[in-house]
Amino acid sequence: MSEAGLDARWLTALRISALCAPLRPRVPLLAGVHAIGSVEPDFLRQIMPLLSSNGREMLQIEEQGGDRGGLAWRLHGNPTDSLALLAGALRERGLCGAWRNEQLAVYDSTGQRLGSVERAAVRPLGISTQAVHLMGFVSRSGPDSHVWVQQRALDKANDPGMWDTLMGGMIGSQDSLTGALARETWEEAGLQLDDLEEVSYGGRVSLRRPAQEAKHAMGGAGFMVEHIDWFRCSVPEGVVPQNQDGEVAQFVLMDRSELLARLQRDEFTTEAALVLVASLGY
Repeated sequence: MSEAGLDARWLTALRISALCAPLRPRVPLLAGVHAIGSVEPDFLRQIMPLLSSNGREMLQIEEQGGDRGGLAWRLHGNPTDSLALLAGALRERGLCGAWRNEQLAVYDSTGQRLGSVERAAVRPLGISTQAVHLMGFVSRSGPDSHVWVQQRALDKANDPGMWDTLMGGMIGSQDSLTGALARETWEEAGLQLDDLEEVSYGGRVSLRRPAQEAKHAMGGAGFMVEHIDWFRCSVPEGVVPQNQDGEVAQFVLMDRSELLARLQRDEFTTEAALVLVASLGY
């Protein structure tokens, strides 16, 4: 795209910030023979005293054989049950994020679903998450000349007050991609998909970097692996988003020049910035 206003150095820095090495070395977290995440080598030792004898048998640190070599933490038994015990112990020790009573799906490296885990535990355990975002364009002074964006609520646990796409949310363990798109669009923006025009799949962006929300609560031990599927739509003139769940401070319809300026002042979350630049053709 030839549109002026987006500095190439800023764009390079954004993409680098989305793919960063862990702050400290990590070892695999396995469920049986399947890799599902990663942890710092001694991180889980902090919760071992909280586990019953059965729990300690459920979680063991082992030397990996074969070509992999090195240490790994291995969960035995049903992955969902084992991860629930692990998450509860992390919560008791204050070693996870804000507890949400929200289950997210757990996959192995091939994309096979193995179970689910409490959302608060995914970052310290390096478990990948799936999210969905929606870009809402308005053709006011030209094709897709304006974009609906939201300012995140000031009391959000992560990135409070920063700017975001029209909608962005996690895909829960019971959600399909399109189901999550519909649910989150209503909860965050008060819009039904039928209210919108030309809803279409845009693409996928991914992040792998130290978890920002874990810097203090987890002593920097969290690692974010997230895959975001994003969609685009046309919002009819006169249709105004209305938040339903209290997680949005305000919605603003920005023209592209203001959008690009705010992007380069780092007023948007990294996730939103990646989706925005992709949707604008960069």
